[in-house]
Amino acid sequence: MDAELLRKMIGEDDLGLLNVKPKQSAPISADKRLAESFYEIQDFYKKYGREPEPNITKMQEFMLAKRLAGLRKDEKKIYALTDLDECGLLKPSKEPESVEEVLKDDALNLLGDKPEDSIFKLKHVPEAKDLPDYVASRKPCKDFDKFEHLFTQCHADLDAGKRQLRAFINEQQIEAGEYFILSGVMVYVADMGEKEKKNAKVNARLRCIFENGTEGDLLLRSLARNLYKDGRRITENSERLMNELKDLTDEDKQTGTIYVLKSLSTNPKIAAIEDLYKIGFSSGAVEDRIRNAENEPTYLMAKVHLVEVFECYNLNPQKLESLLHTFFGSACLNIDVFDKTGKRCTPREWFIAPLSIIEEAINLILTGEIVNYQYDQQAKQIAQK
Repeated sequence: MDAELLRKMIGEDDLGLLNVKPKQSAPISADKRLAESFYEIQDFYKKYGREPEPNITKMQEFMLAKRLAGLRKDEKKIYALTDLDECGLLKPSKEPESVEEVLKDDALNLLGDKPEDSIFKLKHVPEAKDLPDYVASRKPCKDFDKFEHLFTQCHADLDAGKRQLRAFINEQQIEAGEYFILSGVMVYVADMGEKEKKNAKVNARLRCIFENGTEGDLLLRSLARNLYKDGRRITENSERLMNELKDLTDEDKQTGTIYVLKSLSTNPKIAAIEDLYKIGFSSGAVEDRIRNAENEPTYLMAKVHLVEVFECYNLNPQKLESLLHTFFGSACLNIDVFDKTGKRCTPREWFIAPLSIIEEAINLILTGEIVNYQYDQQAKQIAQK
């Protein structure tokens, strides 16, 4: 177009039709984040021809599987994503075609014609007690930009093997700065309020940031209950742990001991396992701690033999213990133990590895070299990454 003609057109544009300003991009909404999270699942299905499975050895697939399971339980989200569901991932299973099919599938007799079978008559429902006076809520996180890079880094650490996925085993693992996987979504505990003790239980208000751009002000015990049901813990960055274990001097004070125990259990399932050791920490005398071992599930309800003790100076012994558990995570004993009341417990501090390997790992930690190595469970040896 001729430049003179263009200037004439602009000069005669009395209504300002040609005065177009570039549109500014709006912040990503919660609906868009929901859509993008679903697109990731759908892309996986299109690429592999199957749904993601909760395979804990593949972090990304594990999270997608849990996320899909969570979406299928939420009717509001299913409704919002219906138009985007090209592969039918959110569709319910085959619907019954007749009333007869419904009645035939009534395994619990919820539709029975007897008055006592009525679904509107509650049975065996205990009266609610000690309900919180405040219910946690989820809402969009207005300052999510401050946390987004933390999730990116955590994913990178998991891919590089600097962090690991582990079972959630107790409420003491919940602290500010820790990461968890809840129903397939990564959660970061950004802040923890003042701890309060009630009925011998510790509780605190948390600010939890979710990777999908939302946040919630959960109670510590509420988060713990949900993690027990459908959650995992993400271990700390091994390199960051190492920074807290260096620079010892002659003036440093002992802060505790790392101990190695061997089980004296007569249970055939336990006694038959070779190279089974417990790695633990104690701030006091180890002998006092293990005196009642035969009555405690954490010691496999049996007496134990104290094999090794390593003194810890000028470092956080719990961090050292955590690093050892991360290093030997693939060799963790997976067994259920029942106490004298019949309560089930799954101890997580017993590992199947030769004693010489455990000693070598502890020495690598003290020199700071362990971040360059990993434990090969099949070969039962420490290998360079």
